[in-house]
Amino acid sequence: MVLAGDPAAWAALGTLIAMEVVLGIDNLLFISILTNKLPEHQRSQARLIGIGAALGLRLVLLSLVFIIVQLTEPVVTLFGQGFSWRDIILIAGGLFLVWKATKEIHHNVDPHPGPDMFGDKGGAGTIGYSAAIGQILLLDLVFSVDSIITAVGMTDYVEIMVIAVVVTVIVMLVAANPLGNFISQNPTVVMLALSFLLMIGMTLIAEGFGVKVPKGYIYAAMAFSAAVEALNMLSRRARMRGVKRGHGHLSNGERGTP
Repeated sequence: MVLAGDPAAWAALGTLIAMEVVLGIDNLLFISILTNKLPEHQRSQARLIGIGAALGLRLVLLSLVFIIVQLTEPVVTLFGQGFSWRDIILIAGGLFLVWKATKEIHHNVDPHPGPDMFGDKGGAGTIGYSAAIGQILLLDLVFSVDSIITAVGMTDYVEIMVIAVVVTVIVMLVAANPLGNFISQNPTVVMLALSFLLMIGMTLIAEGFGVKVPKGYIYAAMAFSAAVEALNMLSRRARMRGVKRGHGHLSNGERGTP
């Protein structure tokens, strides 16, 4: 009740929700791309499990917030630079994202590959249900640690963190199926989303090595690229409508020819 009457608490909540939703886009992109490789009847369930696991992990980490704060303390030093558990988790998650995005780009460019460096024996990069859930859970952990540490840095109230996390996951649940279907129905968007994951992976690796990359630059670049792709999609649809009209006029002319 005290927090409910504090304008500063509401300001912190609004800011934190906005930050968490933006950070959740990365998580949601990965879930959407991965679940689109499953049979259609399994996609919604896999998305629900993935996002539910993200909520569960975030709430568990919030209950261990004092331990999470200690994850930023250096535990090992290499080449004169200290690495914390958070750094190690971010580097591992970033490497996984780079590997996964590169693999998916490879399969999109060459849909009928033979045995290759990724260990595939051919096919278009299909994935099993258990493997998809396992990979989603792995990335959920990476994004959850980053999300909670960001939340801890913005407010001291666990109540505000919990509300922000729950609201973010609700937004992810609402957006999951529309985003997944949109990506599935627009093949060019798949490549754009994979390039986003590649960039996010490199950013996680850089942050793990202590290089602070302003998130605003990353998301501004993503927004600009998405806007350009939206214009391309509108242009393609306009051309298709023009072609259909041209065929219609041609058919009418042909019908009037003796």
